[in-house]
Amino acid sequence: MNQKHISIKSLAEEDRPREKFLKFGRSALSDAELLAIVLSSGNKNETAIQLAQRILNSYQNNLANIAKLTISDFKKFKGIGTVKAINILASLELGRRRNLSDTPQRVKILISKNAYDIFMIRLSDLNYEEFWILLLNRASEVIAEFQISKGGVSATIVDVRAIAKKAIECSASSIVLGHNHPSGNIIPSESDIKLTSQIKDALKLFDVSLLDHIIVGEQKYYSFADEGKL
Repeated sequence: MNQKHISIKSLAEEDRPREKFLKFGRSALSDAELLAIVLSSGNKNETAIQLAQRILNSYQNNLANIAKLTISDFKKFKGIGTVKAINILASLELGRRRNLSDTPQRVKILISKNAYDIFMIRLSDLNYEEFWILLLNRASEVIAEFQISKGGVSATIVDVRAIAKKAIECSASSIVLGHNHPSGNIIPSESDIKLTSQIKDALKLFDVSLLDHIIVGEQKYYSFADEGKL
């Protein structure tokens, strides 16, 4: 026997997210209503809005948490199959890429938060570690940025030589390191501290300064420079 999904059409017109979108604009919709539009339908017990609300409630109504989910995670919710899960993740990825395209290419790194604002866009939604570098000119402007490595939940392997090579190729005067801790804990590990020291020493050989190392967590960060650890 086929299961009948509850349609958004069964709602009062003023409660239908697409109609609300057309009448009042996208900014008038809640996160649940926007997610309901992506879902299109719910399941035999819930409308798309109710299903969207349940998904959001399961992750503290935090879109950053939702963005870390996998297809398998979404499929645990009744009414969501592979196609719907892909639709949700594709929508979130578009939002992430929009943020990337809005990032100024010649931003100056004057304080640690300047670097964090760049790394946060690239790293905050990941459930695995990535390691990035920002290359700066003498005016402290970002002239290039590179992903050096990506790895598992607790660690990623970083090649110090690859970092030095990028600095030389781009004629960088200084570098800022950045990586994320998927656990949300921003306290540097012993390996983080050791790696930072190794990179700093290696860069000195090429007259390149290490300005900072940023660890990105859940809407917060740790700065080696701010903490006097460089």
